[in-house]
Amino acid sequence: MVLKNVKKLRVWTERERFHGKVLKCLTVILQTKGCYWNRCLMCGFSKELNSKTRFTLREQIEMAVKGEEFDVLKIFTSGSFFDSREVPDEFRSYLYTLLQSMDVKKLIVESRPEFIRDGVMNELASMPFEAEVGIGLETSNDFIRQNCINKGFTFRDFTEAAKKLRDYGIRVKTYLLLKPPFLSEKEAIEDAVHSSMDVMDYTDIVSLNLMYIPSNTYVEKLWCRKLYRPPWLWSAIEVLRRVRSGEMEIVCDPVAAGSERGPHNCRKCDKYVAEAIKKFSLSQNLADLNVSCDCIRIWQKIVEFESYSRVPLVQ
Repeated sequence: MVLKNVKKLRVWTERERFHGKVLKCLTVILQTKGCYWNRCLMCGFSKELNSKTRFTLREQIEMAVKGEEFDVLKIFTSGSFFDSREVPDEFRSYLYTLLQSMDVKKLIVESRPEFIRDGVMNELASMPFEAEVGIGLETSNDFIRQNCINKGFTFRDFTEAAKKLRDYGIRVKTYLLLKPPFLSEKEAIEDAVHSSMDVMDYTDIVSLNLMYIPSNTYVEKLWCRKLYRPPWLWSAIEVLRRVRSGEMEIVCDPVAAGSERGPHNCRKCDKYVAEAIKKFSLSQNLADLNVSCDCIRIWQKIVEFESYSRVPLVQ
């Protein structure tokens, strides 16, 4: 992944699956007002935003795509693409026209369920390119989502939004969070697997997001007091294996893998285990997850005993 800064605009290229093929994807993080909810315990996106940027959204996207060749465009706004307070209606219309002129094959965006409305979905569905909307469900368990994450919506809200997207022929990507605060390693694994099964009838793909520690967040306070540890990469592999064995398409991009604040194992194996996860995400071939390290025995003990200790046994 190559990151470049274009006047504070975060843009990079990566690879994305598209009907079994791997295509070039341009990922853009637009500077907006950010998520109106802004109450999730682990979210640090709002702290990173520069809402005073002097560039309009139109100028930002024009800078991002200038001179680039890509088949898939992925847009993050640190909030909801269909929230008109964050992304005005006129900008969305302009973007759709721009993508048509560039012959882009697919657009990927994100939104909370409450903004999945008929009018905006009808406009998106009428475009000649494929559309995929990601929803940060995090877990199918309403208790965990409310009390450990504070997401602000229910599983039913998600299913209704997902059904609407599919009614319009728009693909659904469901983001699930591995290891919300207050869950042990084993509980986190089981919750991610169970949630994947629960969303099977409502989603086209699951994206497993591994918790990392953003600054100035509630989860950072827990981590500083050694009351929380990001998930082991072995836990991610366990979830990927079990979910993919059920033929669900599932991907994972282990952000900050191997760092102190990110998902990690013993440090020695972090790099190649993270690479195996990324390779699997493109291939969906379980054989790509066949990696090992001596620290897997420590992880197995952590999974066994952490549910009793209720605090991390290894940082």
